[in-house]
Amino acid sequence: MPRRSKRKTAAKLPDIRAVAAIAKVSIATVSRTMNGSSLVSERLSKRVWQAIKQLNYLPNTHARTLVSGRSRLLGIIVENITNPFFPELIQKFEEIAVAHGYEILVSSTNSDPVVLAACARRMLERKADGVAVMTFGEEEPVLDQITHRGVPIVLAEFKLDDPKASTILLDYSTGIHQAIQHLASLGHRSIAFLSGPHSLHSAITRENDFRAAIQSAGLQLQKKWIIECDHTLKGGVAGFEQLSKLTAQPTAIVCSNDMTAIGVLRAAYMKNLRVPQDLSVIGLDDIDFAEFTLPPLTTIRLSRADLAHAAFDALRAQLEDSGNPRMQREFLVSTSLVVRGSTAAPSKPEA
Repeated sequence: MPRRSKRKTAAKLPDIRAVAAIAKVSIATVSRTMNGSSLVSERLSKRVWQAIKQLNYLPNTHARTLVSGRSRLLGIIVENITNPFFPELIQKFEEIAVAHGYEILVSSTNSDPVVLAACARRMLERKADGVAVMTFGEEEPVLDQITHRGVPIVLAEFKLDDPKASTILLDYSTGIHQAIQHLASLGHRSIAFLSGPHSLHSAITRENDFRAAIQSAGLQLQKKWIIECDHTLKGGVAGFEQLSKLTAQPTAIVCSNDMTAIGVLRAAYMKNLRVPQDLSVIGLDDIDFAEFTLPPLTTIRLSRADLAHAAFDALRAQLEDSGNPRMQREFLVSTSLVVRGSTAAPSKPEA
């Protein structure tokens, strides 16, 4: 004989009317609160959210979209999900978005323009209210399809001549100058640079800032010591191998990102070179892994929290303050050097 379930019949799920009754407000006030309307006072909004929590009420987001015309969904497109920098950025962006009543939709392009176009189309199909494009590459050919639909967009280091577009400016120069000054103060005169792929405007900017920092420090720039890599671990290994084939060897290597730098640490170890005694290494990004390499990586910090805040603030301004002619359209994120164990004075003082 089959056993009978002892589970009780599910109680009727609470609806928006129950929330309104508990909060002692109108249904319209509950709706406005969930849609983030500025018309609801902070006092009433707090009561509504307390009632929602008490009843464990789950709003019908599809219905809210149909009524309000807004999805409360923000898209974020990143360059490469396998680089820890981008999951860390996504996590920060999601934390901020959820705290303000938004959900997020994530896409990764893997630096492929065709995939980027598909990502942009996906955001439009899902009716994203705004899109943060954090690819640091050549975005312009496909971004028109977003802005032509009137969807707010924010770009990293890329300016688009459109009233719906905002830009995050990244000040690599400050951190890179600090890195070169740090190495120079230790006694390094022979400093190489492993660049990112020149298809990314961010990589070109970082390389140009390196050149300027070398010149500012009064050091001689060696063109053969500037090598284009691909911002991956294997790219760092390959870049180091190219440097090791040169007659004259640098005593320090600055890398365009942390993944490249970690690849250099691996390659140096395989060559029986000690870091930092035989070679100093500096990365850029300060991903969480950087603190746990052996030795811990000296790096130029590009805060994912600051970048996520700038991206969200740019989209929120477009969505909630679009009629303001003085609305901020450019947001600056700076960098700074974090000194750890991968840099030291060269074993043989340089002239």
